[in-house]
Amino acid sequence: MPQTEAVNRRYRDLDLWDSATALETLWEGQMAAMAALRPALPVLAAAADAAAARLATGQGRLIYAGAGTSGRLAALDAAELPPTFDWPYARTHLVIAGGTGSLLRAAEGAEDNADAARAELETAGVSPDDVLIALAASGTTPFAIAAVETARAAGALTIGIANSRGAPLLAAADHAVLLETGAEAIAGSTRMRAGTAQKAVLTLLSTQIMIRLGRIHDGRMVEMRPTNAKLLARAQRMVADLTGCSAEDAAETLEAAQGRIKTAVLMILRAIDAPQAEALLSRHAGILRAALAEGREVPL
Repeated sequence: MPQTEAVNRRYRDLDLWDSATALETLWEGQMAAMAALRPALPVLAAAADAAAARLATGQGRLIYAGAGTSGRLAALDAAELPPTFDWPYARTHLVIAGGTGSLLRAAEGAEDNADAARAELETAGVSPDDVLIALAASGTTPFAIAAVETARAAGALTIGIANSRGAPLLAAADHAVLLETGAEAIAGSTRMRAGTAQKAVLTLLSTQIMIRLGRIHDGRMVEMRPTNAKLLARAQRMVADLTGCSAEDAAETLEAAQGRIKTAVLMILRAIDAPQAEALLSRHAGILRAALAEGREVPL
């Protein structure tokens, strides 16, 4: 039996406790969930580096696969990549048991349909350029396992995330990320400890992949697109901070760069126009630090 299905006797009278005591105990479980990430960090680092290397070609997709709570957490992480890192929508794909309708209406029986996972990935044309991240708290979910097996057979890089040691999902993946969160306060309710750990590990993994792909510079979201007033003000501050120019010059240059922060930074620091800045970035795979260092003895 997966550890996530076990009954923790500590919580046998949970329904009799007063709210303050119950919430404090549940909070302790959330802290324990976060602590479970620490042993997984070395594997996570290797997975992030491998994924970034695969995606750096500019062709592959980041594919998420899961069922139930795990699938919904995967969808949340996938949805955050375009606004935060300007990751192309076309390079993100979600494979969730029961289809996108299960994001709001649970389709628990769909997690047993391994054929559905295989069919969706085959239709999506999964290839060696792609990276697939599959999650399942128990690590035994047929849908998630089939997704990994299908993607790996097609040559894609696969990352499995599970909360139970010895899980088949971990054995099936190229990179196995184990998050040992143990038994839940409510047996089998993996939206609790397991879900918290999965949400955190997805955030860490996808963020590190984007860092490796040059979408972060000096701790800033330099690939962000200023699509509203708040983001425009943030973009202007970034350009001003990174170049030392005035707010007015930052706004003017950012407009000339069509909202592209890295382009605007290069335009100011190198005194070049937008096409020249874009060409410079292109020579360095879009990595601003490398573009700024071109022709300099000491990298910035």
